Amino acid sequence: MRAFLFPGQGSQKVGMGREIADCSAVARAVFEEVDEALGQSLFRLMCDGPEDELTLTENAQPAIMANAIATLRVMEAEANVKIADICNFAAGHSLGEYSALCAVGTFDLSTTAKLLKLRGQAMQAAVPVGQGAMAALLGADIEKAQNLAEAAAQGDICTVANDNDPGQVVISGHKSAIDRAITMVKEHGIKRGISLPVSAPFHCPLMQPAADAMASALADANVQDPALPIFANVSASAVSDANEIRSSLVEQVTGRVRWRESSMAMAEVGVTHFVEFGGKVLSPMVKKSIASISDELHIDAVIGMDDIENLLKGL
Repeated sequence: MRAFLFPGQGSQKVGMGREIADCSAVARAVFEEVDEALGQSLFRLMCDGPEDELTLTENAQPAIMANAIATLRVMEAEANVKIADICNFAAGHSLGEYSALCAVGTFDLSTTAKLLKLRGQAMQAAVPVGQGAMAALLGADIEKAQNLAEAAAQGDICTVANDNDPGQVVISGHKSAIDRAITMVKEHGIKRGISLPVSAPFHCPLMQPAADAMASALADANVQDPALPIFANVSASAVSDANEIRSSLVEQVTGRVRWRESSMAMAEVGVTHFVEFGGKVLSPMVKKSIASISDELHIDAVIGMDDIENLLKGL
């Protein structure tokens, strides 16, 4: 069985999408449609920067989605197939869940771009700059991370935001609490805590205003049942109902990204081939998460035309 994966924020970089657009009219059409939906030259920003503008949450989120969907659609065109013909499940990390939902037809491309633009703006506006923070905990499992977050909170918000793999967990909340947590890592048996260069504390209760904004937007959006099941971030389980997807996306704004559990759940239902579109971020997380439960494991990261050709040879 096969699952297609879509990366989240942090996978953006200046130059993304340029090669595949140079090689394929299909890719160019994706970038043009996203530009038109957003009323901005996002693709030019992706290609040429500046980096600080591309990294802004409201730009990075639709840019990462557009790059991943362009790569997927070129692969589909080259093989003359649709995703449901060659794939059993899809999943994405945080904003990547929107990319996955676009890939399986729950949202059309223009709707996905607009939702992600709004999501980025709402997340940025939810907490004043400087009041929130996030940190990656290296050498931490979920139990150690939760214990640290509880100890560091001291009346502030400090929660697990991303459970990425058995050795990497991300916490989010008030900057004061995250700063305390970083100084306390050794006491909790954690190798290291690294402050992340993010503009807001994603996936924690401080994002409630953004969740409210997304609830309103998603209530008005055209949401279709997916062509194949999606493993949702908040439940780490397969969903295939449009209404359930809508509610899980609202919950996702403040809730934990359960990526390690999602990886394991996909392996447990028989997925042995994972294909990441538009990045090489999720692949190592999946490998670490399921190495102990799956002897059969094949992972591909698809970014450019050479990657697409290599993937098609193995399908």
